[in-house]
Amino acid sequence: MASRKLLLISLTSLLAIPLTAFAGGDRDDDHSFGHLNRRDGIRRVLLLSIDGMHALDYLNCVNGGYCPNLGALGQTGVNYTRTSTSKPSDSFPGLMAIVTGGTPRLVGAFYDVAFDRVLAPPFHDTSNGVFSGPCNPNVANGTTTEYEEGVEFDQTLLNGGAPGASLTDGGVQSIDRSRLPRDPFTPDATNGGCAPVYPWNFIRANTIYGVIHAAGGYTAWSDKHGVYAAVSGPTGTAIPGNVDDYYSPEVNSNVIALPGLTTADGLACSVAGNPPTPPDNNGGAWTDSFQNIRCYDQLKVNAILNEIDGKTHLGISKAPVPNIFGMNFQAVSVGQKLIEKGVKGGYTDAAGTPSASLKTAIVFVDDAIGQMVAELKKQGLLEHTLLVVTAKHGQSPIDPNRFEEVGKGITTTPADVLAGAGFMPPPPIGGAPENPNTPDKMTPTGPLSAIGPTQDDISLLWLATGADTTAAVNLLEQNGTAIGLGQIFYGPSLEPMFNAPGLPPNGDPRTPDIIVQPNPGVIYTGSHKKQEEHGGFAQDDTNVMMLISNPSFKASTVTTFVETTQVAPTILKALGLDPSNLDAVRKEGTSALPGLNFKSDHD
Repeated sequence: MASRKLLLISLTSLLAIPLTAFAGGDRDDDHSFGHLNRRDGIRRVLLLSIDGMHALDYLNCVNGGYCPNLGALGQTGVNYTRTSTSKPSDSFPGLMAIVTGGTPRLVGAFYDVAFDRVLAPPFHDTSNGVFSGPCNPNVANGTTTEYEEGVEFDQTLLNGGAPGASLTDGGVQSIDRSRLPRDPFTPDATNGGCAPVYPWNFIRANTIYGVIHAAGGYTAWSDKHGVYAAVSGPTGTAIPGNVDDYYSPEVNSNVIALPGLTTADGLACSVAGNPPTPPDNNGGAWTDSFQNIRCYDQLKVNAILNEIDGKTHLGISKAPVPNIFGMNFQAVSVGQKLIEKGVKGGYTDAAGTPSASLKTAIVFVDDAIGQMVAELKKQGLLEHTLLVVTAKHGQSPIDPNRFEEVGKGITTTPADVLAGAGFMPPPPIGGAPENPNTPDKMTPTGPLSAIGPTQDDISLLWLATGADTTAAVNLLEQNGTAIGLGQIFYGPSLEPMFNAPGLPPNGDPRTPDIIVQPNPGVIYTGSHKKQEEHGGFAQDDTNVMMLISNPSFKASTVTTFVETTQVAPTILKALGLDPSNLDAVRKEGTSALPGLNFKSDHD
């Protein structure tokens, strides 16, 4: 009974809108660091990713009057209309671009589920179907690399199955090390003799979290999976030591009622009953409902409010107000993609007019950001806080008339074409890609062969050892109509963007052999619940919103092409830290965003 009471106290502390930790006054000097112990300039950054939010969405919602809070930030902000996210435009490389300043060429993050020609398979199968296998020490092995919910102890639970965790709070403790890829060149007493590769050590570049933490700053982040503690950057340990406060309720867990939680736009997240039910009691995951996803996001919103109030994300203990903190929103992405019981989200035309479901999601996010700004004002912190609002990725297609899926308009996928001809590595031998019989990898023409979710509105193809790349490309060209082929990248056409594929020292073990960009609107996932996806290189995938705001700024618009990689050096510059402390700045020449003037030692 005592443990149950403690659990309820923890849940209530998180779900309730947090109380003020200190009464009145400007607390901005309490937790500054280094030379930021001055009374002017930026002392903290609130970084927000509205996943899926296009530059067009921001323009439409502000001009349409249904984003008053984002509109107000724009009155003291710089709006970048030609911002590109990472290529591929998936969540993992998208987030890493924002926090490292680097591209997949440097960082090595191509997708949540990708391939590495050196690493070895996990010791145990992941729950998303990546097969376990032997780890042969001191040689290149080759395996699918999964850094999403499938490596958690129990992805059906909001806490990811973390041992001893409260109902909503698994964090990095939800990661099952036996389901991680393994390094054959690093011995380990368990896991078949090879060390697991934690997500923060998988990436090959440092992050703003590492730089800020090393300078004495306090850091926090909230996201959708435990593995996104990768924002820490490499630590060489089993702990993401550069993130002081990490929160990650599992977005693909089974929906539950959340008593006491009300979203920023007034949705009650528990319906009275015995037992209580979520607002949309459809039995699916949070991403399967236009309503439930807002409740999920509000958990992270309340974590931010707690941190603004000088508490940890659960709100049950005091902590410094972070110098860098933030979260990702899922509601807009779901509002764009989802078809729920015949009700479509997305857009009604090529001008980006949102459907009712998508508009509701955008309004919710705007209201939630309004809560954060109000709390910063209440605590006297807004003047010295920089708000960065952008997106890990966009979503395609905006124009609903361009949508084509497997079985409707196109008949197969690039991976299926190549697997049928023996070009793909066969599971489970030899570093196998995903189990093709996993239920969510099924298409109208049968199971997806080999690649699985690495095919969304792009196809990343890692061929079997010794396969003839040119012959594989020729086969794809011959099936161009069937796969909705737009453009193929391989060999010399791939290398301006990425390192050459192959084994070290002459190749990059993570670069795909072939990338197929289909025609705009073509979706390979085969899911009848989706009408949009991301991952590709198309305009709708990559052109995202970017707004940098502080009360001292004058409103301006920058139409010069910029990239989300430029967020990382911009944040360090704003905090008075040297951007060249980032690997990406030194190795890829990533520059800070134009049009901003900070009181900094490194202008």
